[in-house]
Amino acid sequence: MTGEDKRPEERVALADIDQQELQGVPLLARMKIERLVVFRALQVGDMLCAVPALRALRATLPKARITLAGLPWAAQFASRYRNYIDDFAVFPGHPAFPEQPAREAELEAFYEDMRSRQFDLALQLHGSGQVSNRIVGEFGAKTVAGSVAPGSALADQVSFMEYPEEGAEPLRLLNLVEFLGATAVGAHLEFPLTDEDERELQDSGLAAGLEPGSYICIHPGARIRDKCWPPARFAEVADALADEFGVKVVLTGSAKEADLTAAVAEHMRNPARDTASPLSIGAMAALMSRARLLVCNDTGVSHIAAGLRLPSVVVFSKADMQRWAPLDQERHRCIWDPEGQRVALALQHARSLMKEG
Repeated sequence: MTGEDKRPEERVALADIDQQELQGVPLLARMKIERLVVFRALQVGDMLCAVPALRALRATLPKARITLAGLPWAAQFASRYRNYIDDFAVFPGHPAFPEQPAREAELEAFYEDMRSRQFDLALQLHGSGQVSNRIVGEFGAKTVAGSVAPGSALADQVSFMEYPEEGAEPLRLLNLVEFLGATAVGAHLEFPLTDEDERELQDSGLAAGLEPGSYICIHPGARIRDKCWPPARFAEVADALADEFGVKVVLTGSAKEADLTAAVAEHMRNPARDTASPLSIGAMAALMSRARLLVCNDTGVSHIAAGLRLPSVVVFSKADMQRWAPLDQERHRCIWDPEGQRVALALQHARSLMKEG
């Protein structure tokens, strides 16, 4: 029986096997892993892209206790994906990371907490590792694994691989865990809805009278404002689809994006339901799940749509489209339009998706 064939409970430490026998045996098959921490301290869309990798880890290590170390908001991510994640640790941030203000005074206590958990493996799933490998190295795990920046020396060719400069984000992450010995269980995203999501949406009253399939969602916001398509362009698409398909238009967004949804509504000829509010991500996803189509910027909701299998048109203006576009490019159509001039192309894709639906 090779290392790859062994059940998780039969895996043994590296020192217990002759080194010649280990050649070609991936890391996850070389050691017994009871406690694993995954470090990925990023926002919604980036976290959703990690779901295929987390799914593969769980399938390969069904008895391991998997902890996610991430930004404070990701406690809800860990809860939603409880089939893949057993525990959550709040990362207080780092000066080199822009995702949140760093609470540097809390870093040492965070590292002490990580070391006290006595992880067998700490997996850096955050990126190229230029800063994140040093962070994960402070966790005190028996073994550390992840990616290194292109051109960096690979001190350990079993635990580290060079970070790919091309490719879709879910596949980059999935390729890493496969390199380490995990078995992929599909590259698709998923976004499970909960009873709590449905209750929150119902209690909000925002979906009242909206029958499944009777409306489209327009999401004009994004965490980075300067990559948003102009509100007037969203309004043009919304009006055209409302006229041609007789659908209602629902404008979605967080409470901070209410100015953008209001601007879209102001530019529209047809009435629109503005739902920008303090709804949770899950409740907003429940609202979107019953729509016929989503039109949005390149932002987290595009990955939610991929997880919901909701057809979408996604407008890119700054980010790497090859990296961040949904994998299913039949159901999710992406256009590059930094100048806000390609309404006709967006409508062409939207009409096609509406007719297919």
